[in-house]
Amino acid sequence: MRDLAAVDAPVIQALNEVVEKRPRWGFWKCFERLRSDGRGWNHKRVYRVYCGMRLNLKRKAKRRLVTRERQPLLASQELNRVWALDFMRDTLYDGRPFRTLNVIDEGNREALRIECGTSIPSVRVVRVMNQLVEVYGKPQAIRLDNGPELTADTYVDWAKERGVQLLFIQPGKPNQNAFVERFNRSFREEVLNAWLFNAVSEVQDAADEWLTDYNEYRPHESLGNVPPAVFKPRVFNAKVSTSELPT
Repeated sequence: MRDLAAVDAPVIQALNEVVEKRPRWGFWKCFERLRSDGRGWNHKRVYRVYCGMRLNLKRKAKRRLVTRERQPLLASQELNRVWALDFMRDTLYDGRPFRTLNVIDEGNREALRIECGTSIPSVRVVRVMNQLVEVYGKPQAIRLDNGPELTADTYVDWAKERGVQLLFIQPGKPNQNAFVERFNRSFREEVLNAWLFNAVSEVQDAADEWLTDYNEYRPHESLGNVPPAVFKPRVFNAKVSTSELPT
């Protein structure tokens, strides 16, 4: 009796090499790849081995996690040393989803911008960041997660051209971006969970109003129960005032 495992070892190895890099390929795509590579096995034999390896069953594709260095959360009180940004998701009253891009300065926990929209791709993120730099000046670094909008070449190239260091946190470690995560919780509790919105424009208006209150009136326990504008006032070198920030 033949030892099929030994006889089919070359087929098994070849299939493993294909599906290791391309786990979503089906049988015929794998088979045609093998034929293109000069493997002369007929499709019946390859399919028998393919099923024996249980490759005909639905399989999950595992995404490779990006390796990042651990980002220690240092509480510097220097303005424009480190900004932090993050995305949030919610829905309008009729169920349509929307997102917000939240940007704060870790130096005094000041909220620099809450950008609301149904979609906020990397091009829009860059536009918002350019507006903020024009008003507040350039940060030395930005703390952020590994979302596709933030790892896209458009955004990474913008940071490189500006000389801004990107401090990517480790995947699954939101505590490494704790300042903006705490800000997100306050925004959700006091705005997103408190009101029903019919349009994104209503969310933006509420966010703008709350942002002023957050920065200028709302006491912060971590800042000695004073708002960011009192804890560490910002001196604007630019001629543009915060009220003239483009939207």
